[in-house]
Amino acid sequence: MNDGNLKATVERLFSLLSDRQVDYVLVGGVALLQYVEGRNTQDIDLIMALSSLERLPEIELTERDQNFARGTFEGLQIDILLTLNPLFAYVRHVHASPAVYTERTIMTATVNGLILLKLYALPSLYRQGDFARVGIYENDVATLFHAYRPNVETLLTELDPFVGDSDMQEIRDIAKDLQTRFSRLEK
Repeated sequence: MNDGNLKATVERLFSLLSDRQVDYVLVGGVALLQYVEGRNTQDIDLIMALSSLERLPEIELTERDQNFARGTFEGLQIDILLTLNPLFAYVRHVHASPAVYTERTIMTATVNGLILLKLYALPSLYRQGDFARVGIYENDVATLFHAYRPNVETLLTELDPFVGDSDMQEIRDIAKDLQTRFSRLEK
């Protein structure tokens, strides 16, 4: 899908979501572009309730489990984080704010919301051996850490109730490693 088609398809998707009064939050690479430059993406990532997804037959589902769904809309891949997952519901309610995208205001994850989602995903990506996505997610977190200087300990405390102890330790190690990289760059 070329850039012109992508933009038009995304606009039609947002119009459909608005027309159907679907409550959603934009996350992932497109949301990240609200905060940093240089992130390439060819899909849309949304947080939404399963009941909202069921009102959108135009999205052809190709996969679905308890926490995620994947589908296409006019050739555009859409990854959906379902609010059945407590963290996804939390980010949707606590870490979303309006942002302008393609001349429309849409709810978008905040910097902290994006960081929480990326850190949450990393232990699973490591276990799956999906090192291409590990690299992308770690780079996204590192870029947001560097550009916005969030209170990392506060974010880790916020994330703690949503993950198991071993994953939380791994997330703490990842965050510490990313912070160490910055201190080396700043010297």
